[in-house]
Amino acid sequence: MPSSTRRTIAIVGGVVLFHVALLWALNTGLLRRAAEVIVPVQMLSELITPPAPKVEPAPQPKRPLPVQQPVARRKPTPPAPVPQQVAPRLPPSPNAPTAVPEPQPPAPPIVAAPAPAPVAPPAPAKVELPSTSAEYLQNPPPAYPPTSRRLGEQGTVIVRVLIGADGVAQEAELRKSSGFDRLDRAALETVRKWRYVPGKRGGVPEAMWFNVPINFVLE
Repeated sequence: MPSSTRRTIAIVGGVVLFHVALLWALNTGLLRRAAEVIVPVQMLSELITPPAPKVEPAPQPKRPLPVQQPVARRKPTPPAPVPQQVAPRLPPSPNAPTAVPEPQPPAPPIVAAPAPAPVAPPAPAKVELPSTSAEYLQNPPPAYPPTSRRLGEQGTVIVRVLIGADGVAQEAELRKSSGFDRLDRAALETVRKWRYVPGKRGGVPEAMWFNVPINFVLE
């Protein structure tokens, strides 16, 4: 067999083996894994690639600003001082009076003011009750009712009397009954006619109530 024919057969066999291997790889997933491995490597190589450095222009030097020279100001000229005239001092006259300090009297001692004495409250005015026992009054005894005497009625009647400042009975009322109406009426009539010594407060007569006892006793 010639060499060209064997080469052709070898090439055809290699191509057939390559396709058979490719089909087997596709069926088993080996080709897909190889593709997954190759693609990330390419992407990673693209991401890792550093960017090109950015060239910045060189800064230009700044020009210094012109310095302003301070302007000198002229100070105002102060006015010339006016000369003051000083009067000449004369020597003291030998006959001039000399002031002699007068001695001051000593200050009086400070005396504490005495404490005010406590003021005692005024004493209450003396009260004198009315009276019927004065001899100059000449009051008659009460009249004993004949019926009460015949029936043997007796007892003590107390009459409450308002005696004016003039010693006259102004009002009369029964304070205690004797138990017999005739004796009570006789006692009221008697005390209304009597004269009294008026009551006094601080020596001044004034109207006062006074209890007058009347005794009816059979002898």
